[in-house]
Amino acid sequence: MKIVHLCLSAFFIDNYSYQENILPKYHVKMGHVVTVIASLFTYNKEGKGCMLEGYTEYDDRNGYHVVRLPYKNPVKMNHILRHYVNFEKILERETPDVIFSHNVSFGDTTIVAAYLKKHPNVKVYADNHGDFINSAKNFISKQILHPIIWRHYAKKLEPFLTKCYGVTPMRCRFLKEMYHLKPEIIEFLPMGVDDESIPEDREAVRTSIREELNIPQNDIVILTGGKIDKLKNTHVLLDTLKQINNDKVHLIICGTFTPEMEYLKESIDSNSKIHYLGWCNAERVMNCMVASDMACFPGTHSTLWEQSVGVGLPAIFKRWNEMEHVDVNDNCIFVSGDDVNELSSSISKMINNYKYYNSKALVASKQFLYSEISKKAIGQ
Repeated sequence: MKIVHLCLSAFFIDNYSYQENILPKYHVKMGHVVTVIASLFTYNKEGKGCMLEGYTEYDDRNGYHVVRLPYKNPVKMNHILRHYVNFEKILERETPDVIFSHNVSFGDTTIVAAYLKKHPNVKVYADNHGDFINSAKNFISKQILHPIIWRHYAKKLEPFLTKCYGVTPMRCRFLKEMYHLKPEIIEFLPMGVDDESIPEDREAVRTSIREELNIPQNDIVILTGGKIDKLKNTHVLLDTLKQINNDKVHLIICGTFTPEMEYLKESIDSNSKIHYLGWCNAERVMNCMVASDMACFPGTHSTLWEQSVGVGLPAIFKRWNEMEHVDVNDNCIFVSGDDVNELSSSISKMINNYKYYNSKALVASKQFLYSEISKKAIGQ
C-alpha cells in the first residue's frame, strides 16, 4: 500500500522523534511504501526556525521518501497561508492509497480535496496538534486565523476524512469548536515513543550517562526539557530544587532556552547538581531518559510528556484541563506548576514512594508505543 504523509501545515525536522517522523517510519516497517511531502520550514541544531534552500527530494534513513516543496509567490503571504509550488503535480505522481495529513490548517487542502474527488477510493486520515494553549492565543489567531481561515480549509477536507485525530483530548475539542468538524470523525490518538529508540541494554546506558555527567549511580535523577520558555516553568523547577537542597537529587535539562530565559544559565552553571545539555538529538534525549528516575514538566505540554510515559518514567506534570491522558493508572502526579512548595512536596512524595510510582509507570508505558499507535492511525 502507498501512504503519503502531508507535513504542509508547519515544520518537518529530519531525524527527529516527532509524530511526523515516527508514523512514517512504522508505516514502512508495516510493509508500506511511504512518501512525506513537507514544507521547507525546519529547525537547526540550535533549535531556531529556518528555511531550507529550495525544492529537494531524498530518502530518509528510516526508509521513506521525502519531498520538500517551496512556498508559492508571494512567499511572504503563502508562508502564512501555506500554498506550495507543484504540490498538485507531486500528489498526482505519488498515487497514494492512503493520505495522512499532519494537521488540516493549510491552504492547499483545496488541492487535496480536488485530488480525492478524482480518486474516491483513497482513504484519508488527519490529526491536529493545535489547542487553546499553543494556538489561538491572541485576537487574530483566536478570532480570525483559526475560526475563519483554517476552518474554511479544514472543511474542504472534512467530507473525505475517515478520522481526524486530536493528539490530546483538548486537541479533539479544538477540532470541534474551532473548525466545526463532525464529532463522529474526531478521535483521540496519543503521541508516544519510538519503541526502537529505547535502548535494549538500559542499565549500560544509564551507567554510561551518569558516569559522563559525574552523577553517582544511586542518586536520584529528574529529567526535564523541551523548548524552554517562560511557560515551561523551568525556573520554578530550579527554585524548587534549591528549596529541596538535597545533594543526592540531580536535574538533567535537554533543550534550548528562549532569549527571555537565558538568564537561568548563570544559576545552572553554579550548581553542580544541575546538568544542562542544551539541544540534544533524539538518541541523546532517549539516553538521558533511561538514565533518569523520573521526569518533571511543570509547564506547557511538549512531546517529551508522552515520550517519558512511554519509556516508563514516573512523572510530574502541570495540570491542564483535558491533558490528563498521561495519567493511565496513577503513574504520575499533577501540580499547578507555579507553586514551589507544592512542586517540592510532589517531588519528595514521588521519591519517598518511588517503588509504587515506578511499578505503575512500567505498566502505563505500553499505551504510548508507536508500534501500536501507527496501526490505529491508518485504521488497522
